[in-house]
Amino acid sequence: MGSLSIWHWLIVLLVIVLVFGTKKLGNIGADLGKAVKGFKEGVKGEEEKSAPPAQVADKATIDVQAKETTKH
Repeated sequence: MGSLSIWHWLIVLLVIVLVFGTKKLGNIGADLGKAVKGFKEGVKGEEEKSAPPAQVADKATIDVQAKETTKH
């Protein structure tokens, strides 16, 4: 009644494969991988949003101030 041996786990794995099939288990694994990748990208995106924006100006951009003129 202690811990399960390797043979118990192999029998459980065999039953799972027989019930779901290898194609279904492969699809579940692929979906899980995509979900983890999406989660990592979402967390990375949140970190980038919380970081202060870089104050780098493009070398081709000229920064000027515009003055308003009114005609009477």
